[in-house]
Amino acid sequence: MLVLPETLTLREATTALRMFEQTLASDDAATLIVDASSLRAFDSAAVAVLLECRRLARSWNKGFEIHGAPAKLSDLVQLYGVDSLLAFSAPAAA
Repeated sequence: MLVLPETLTLREATTALRMFEQTLASDDAATLIVDASSLRAFDSAAVAVLLECRRLARSWNKGFEIHGAPAKLSDLVQLYGVDSLLAFSAPAAA
């Protein structure tokens, strides 16, 4: 499981991707889960990070789920039209 930090903007994107790659290499689960419940401050880079995480998971033949996403992240994903790629498994937090 990858736990996203409280802040995920362009500044933190590279670090978040490195964390995901390490998690991917060490996680034997068939589905990789991203816990977004801690996410408070983010920008469009968070969407880009999640899309790349999904791509990497798929390249390893693993499923990909996002849990606990804040409602504003869900709104941003819909705004960019990638909600079919980044479906949230758990209801967005209020």
